[in-house]
Amino acid sequence: MSEYPLSRRTALLLFAVVVTMWGLNWTLTKFLVQHIPPLWSVALRALVATLAVGAITLARGQFIVPRRGDMPVIVSVAVLHMGAFSVLVAFGLQFVPVGRSIVLGYTTPLWVAPAAWLLLREPVPRERLFGIVLGLAGIAVMFNPAAFDWSNGNALIGSGLLLLAALCWAANIVYVRGHRWISEPFQLMFWQALLANVLLTSLALVREGVPDIAWTRELVGALLFGGIFGTALAHWAMVIINRSLPATITSLGLLATPVMGVAISALVLGEAIELSLIVAMSMILGGIFIGTMSRRPPDVVPAVQPIPAAARPSRRSP
Repeated sequence: MSEYPLSRRTALLLFAVVVTMWGLNWTLTKFLVQHIPPLWSVALRALVATLAVGAITLARGQFIVPRRGDMPVIVSVAVLHMGAFSVLVAFGLQFVPVGRSIVLGYTTPLWVAPAAWLLLREPVPRERLFGIVLGLAGIAVMFNPAAFDWSNGNALIGSGLLLLAALCWAANIVYVRGHRWISEPFQLMFWQALLANVLLTSLALVREGVPDIAWTRELVGALLFGGIFGTALAHWAMVIINRSLPATITSLGLLATPVMGVAISALVLGEAIELSLIVAMSMILGGIFIGTMSRRPPDVVPAVQPIPAAARPSRRSP
């Protein structure tokens, strides 16, 4: 694939492929945690992603040894995003349908704005404030007694874990936004994935022991897809897409990921798409859209995937 900007038509087609892969990742993660212990499912996918990213980085001639100033952002992404976010999503998906999970995961931008205001002193325009309120109202719709069984302890725990995952992602985005970059974000992705892999594998060994996995072609395929296509190649493609399309188009286009994820979960897993979920998703994504279209620079979620990489704020979505 060329490193130079693509034509608008080619870039949009590639963007659609990336959004589809990231939407499919949620269904694949649900499949993985049904056959592999949660920590090991994340650790093994992280291993595949690390190898794939390393190969791509070497092929592009961008392999570097990180400098001291790169270490804080490497640790931040590895611990908060690739680590905590992915683990919490894996555990949450054990108890919550994919459709509801991906919508809760995409509440991240709603937490970024107030955190950035508190920690980075970024102003919150009225449009963005309205977007936050609308998004929070969407969350309330998801948890209204008519749509959610409050007596289901597992559903409560799973939903709480997914919201906590979104908060961890938001915390990483706020740190990345204030970080003084030395190396390019993609150059650091291998080291972020490697550190996350070491931490996740160590945690899996301590908490779950050596796993007894009944390997099948479907299971291997899901791991390879999530690590190679859903993480490494998708992020490589996004580097080129971001150079080929305006930032506003990529930011808003990424909002199609949860819609794609919900649709795929319905088609593949047969999950029912309830009216409350449609209303909540519309309100949450509508709130993000309004915040993105405010007069301030856009704050959109970077494409969700269980093991994502950091990006320079001016180049990627939150």
